[in-house]
Amino acid sequence: MYNLNGQVALVTGTGGRNGIGRAIATRLAREGADVILNDIAMRPYGEESTPWAGMSAVAKEIEALGQQATPIVADVSDAEQVENMVTQALEQFDYIDILVNNAGAAAGSDRVPLVDLEEEAWDMVHRVNVKGTFLCCRAVARHMIDRNQGGKIINISSLAGKRGVARYAAYCASKFAVIGLTESLAKELAPRQINVNAICPGLVDTERVGHIASAVIPGDLSPKEKRDQLVQQATASVPLKRIAQGSDVANMAAFLASSESDYLTGLAVTVAGGS
Repeated sequence: MYNLNGQVALVTGTGGRNGIGRAIATRLAREGADVILNDIAMRPYGEESTPWAGMSAVAKEIEALGQQATPIVADVSDAEQVENMVTQALEQFDYIDILVNNAGAAAGSDRVPLVDLEEEAWDMVHRVNVKGTFLCCRAVARHMIDRNQGGKIINISSLAGKRGVARYAAYCASKFAVIGLTESLAKELAPRQINVNAICPGLVDTERVGHIASAVIPGDLSPKEKRDQLVQQATASVPLKRIAQGSDVANMAAFLASSESDYLTGLAVTVAGGS
């Protein structure tokens, strides 16, 4: 559908088996892009009793599509690691056309009423979601400006970046911040023909759903029962009557990464089934 032949994309947060990052990375590869994969570990959900190999498995999927893929382990909230990641990427591919800031803080101890929210939990969410997005944008935008060939930056915000949710204060604040960063950077980079947009999904069927459910669903239910209850609650509030799949977000990312979106910048596009 879109022609990304010859382009190189850097996608953060790609190690989850059911994650948005994997869906975006493989979709961009199907459109012809080579992909630099990033996560904080090769297997960020390595504690699970599944044979999933994390970024190594995603890289093999992309290579099976005929594209190149390079996994790079780095903490996006650490400036030195981000700079090293971009340097490694450029050493292999020479340039980066597309950046997708998808890495997000693990859900859990932050999903409490604000009066019970620990400072450390607040800081962790903002360190990854906001600072991580800032550091990756800064490093890749500097390269894009120097290269002078334009580019696409896509930041993953959230429906919770547009409206507050009880017990989600740290997360909502971080995702509102991502939208503000997106709008500001879009204006700064527009003269360079670098488009900067955000995607705002509702609940997406990933590994994170179980972590969120364990934090926000009360009672002595099993982890699976809590997850099922959260999904049922979310589904009931969605006009299209299902929660999002990673592919729904990947479809929008592919469009925003393509030339079809060349006249769009500074947007925060909701992908939430009509919510």
